[in-house]
Amino acid sequence: MILTLRRIARRPGYTIGRLYIDGEYFCDTLEDTDRGLCQGQSVDALRRMKVKGSTAIPMGRYKITLNVVSPRFGKRAKYKRIGGRLPRLLDVPVFDGVLIHIGNTPRDTEGCILVGENKVVGQVVNSTATFYRLVDRLNAAGDDIWIEIS
Repeated sequence: MILTLRRIARRPGYTIGRLYIDGEYFCDTLEDTDRGLCQGQSVDALRRMKVKGSTAIPMGRYKITLNVVSPRFGKRAKYKRIGGRLPRLLDVPVFDGVLIHIGNTPRDTEGCILVGENKVVGQVVNSTATFYRLVDRLNAAGDDIWIEIS
C-alpha cells in the first residue's frame, strides 16, 4: 500500500495536505510548518533548518509500521481500540517517533501528521473518525505500507 501526502498549502505555523491511498483521495492532513526539508539532505543541514516541535518532516519516502505501541499516546482512551499502536513512520532523519494521529490544530502536532477534513482555516475536523477509517485500511493492508511526502 502506498500513501501519498501532497502538501498543498504551506502557511506560517502550519501545512495543509491531501492524503491519497494507492492514488485515491482519502482525507486532508495538518502538519507543522514546512521548512523545505528533504530526505536526501545532510543530517547537519536538516538539523540547522529544523525548529524543534514546529517543523514538518522532510519530504521523502518512509515505511510505516503498526507494530509499535506509542509511549506518548498508547495508554490514552481514544487509542485503546488499536492497542496503542499508532501508524509510525520509520527512519525519518532528525525526527523521532513520527506518528499519524488524531488532532485538530497545529498545537496538536510536534512533527506528526494529523488526519481529518480541512473545513476550518489552519485546522482539520472529524479527526477521530478519519483516523479510525485510515487505521482500518492500514491494518487490512498488512506490513508493506509506505508514505511518499511531497
